[in-house]
Amino acid sequence: MKENEIKNLNEKCRHIRSLIIEEIGELGVGHVGGSLSIVEVLVVLYNKVMNINPNNPYLEGRDRFVLSKGHGGPGLYAVLADRGFFDIEDLSTLNKPNTNLPSHCDMNKTKGVDMTVGSLGQGISCAVGMAKASKIKKDNAYIYCILGDGECQEGEVWEASMCAAHFKLNNLIAFIDYNKMQIDGLTKDVMNLGDINKKWEAFGWNVLDVDGHNVADIYEKIIDGKKSKDKPTMIILNTIKGKGISFIEEMGYKNHSMNVNESQKSLALNELKGEE
Repeated sequence: MKENEIKNLNEKCRHIRSLIIEEIGELGVGHVGGSLSIVEVLVVLYNKVMNINPNNPYLEGRDRFVLSKGHGGPGLYAVLADRGFFDIEDLSTLNKPNTNLPSHCDMNKTKGVDMTVGSLGQGISCAVGMAKASKIKKDNAYIYCILGDGECQEGEVWEASMCAAHFKLNNLIAFIDYNKMQIDGLTKDVMNLGDINKKWEAFGWNVLDVDGHNVADIYEKIIDGKKSKDKPTMIILNTIKGKGISFIEEMGYKNHSMNVNESQKSLALNELKGEE
């Protein structure tokens, strides 16, 4: 990736983080930490990788994306709005009455959302089904999916992973937001995942590892994943929960869902602008 592309994508990430803070700040509470930690991968997917058309969101043969860790919805909404799937102004309606932007993504409400999510573990199962369907249709689509690391404590995740490996779904590229935290603590304390790389390898996946906040490296890993001939690919994103805003990062797992008052909102936006 060229230097100017990296610079532009990094600027886009800063802008997306500002949109996330604005939309959650408008409501006053929301899933901040896990939305901020997946910004880089969302920006790379929607601005550099995926075959999509905001003017035709239901295009046949398009690439599809499933946010299995559905509480990251504010992050996905910010990226979809920025790409033109719906108006930026709609972000201010996040999780309010009659909104088209519920807390967890709903494909029946939001343009650009390919799968309804909420109950952890179900999104990856849906992504596996979509990848299998794409193989049957031979439409050459890639299916992308993001899981949370806490989500990987769900048994359904591993049933889906076995299925994907069995059917050799090399058109499925998944990611784990490996920030090592979940709603009520560190994953190692709540339910230790062990060696997450070896675990996915043991389930028959092509496993790659990357700095989850390096846009160039994320892009290269996705390209490497597309070279897999007979295995689905899992890319482990080493991330920081609440990435990009220092006082939110310092909160640790308590930033999973948090209040955002006007003072905090201003402080966060100023930091993203590089102001004191």
